[in-house]
Amino acid sequence: MIADHFPPAGLRLNTPRLQLRMPSDQDLSQLAEAAVAGVHDPERMPFLTPWTDRTPARLALGVIQHNWAAMAAWTPEQWTFNAVVVHEDTVIGVQDLTAKDFGVARQVSTGSWLTQRYQGRGLGTEMRAAVLHLAFAELGAEAAVSEAFETSTASRGVTRRLGYRPDGTNLLAVRGEQVRETRFRLTREDWERHRTVPVDVAGLEPCLPYFGLGELPD
Repeated sequence: MIADHFPPAGLRLNTPRLQLRMPSDQDLSQLAEAAVAGVHDPERMPFLTPWTDRTPARLALGVIQHNWAAMAAWTPEQWTFNAVVVHEDTVIGVQDLTAKDFGVARQVSTGSWLTQRYQGRGLGTEMRAAVLHLAFAELGAEAAVSEAFETSTASRGVTRRLGYRPDGTNLLAVRGEQVRETRFRLTREDWERHRTVPVDVAGLEPCLPYFGLGELPD
């Protein structure tokens, strides 16, 4: 099994309704289909890189290649746990957890998307809560950061519910127009006060060196 050689592939985060895991090729096929089915209304763009503005075939290929690249680029010094979100045996989106020099900095960032069919059910909160539990409870993070456009109402709602606080703004260009982005920061103390989602983590121990917490095996 690939997890014998790359332990993060065997990591599982389980919540009441979801499982988060690094994607298999079969998962990526479902993920591509979820993206093609629609992630947001076409008239608005919630992402800094407008990756959904592609033909269905190019969009599907881009989703697969992006996730392959994230897995291939993993090092203990800079990693992305690009977890697919599985609900009732169906891949419905992505929730990632990213860090640079985590062993020293102890800070993570998150990003996500959810296919439209499953939006509005609280799953966005549940899936981000899962990776925040991994970061704070299991890996010893001290802070988590996230960004959202002023127009990204759902994402900002998840961020507030989980206890993040505003931490400044950026002005960016998206689709040739200026957009305002808010940065948010979540401390360990605020995470503790707002945690409500039970999370079970399996397969973590052999992964710790790959998160920068110990020495890789020879």
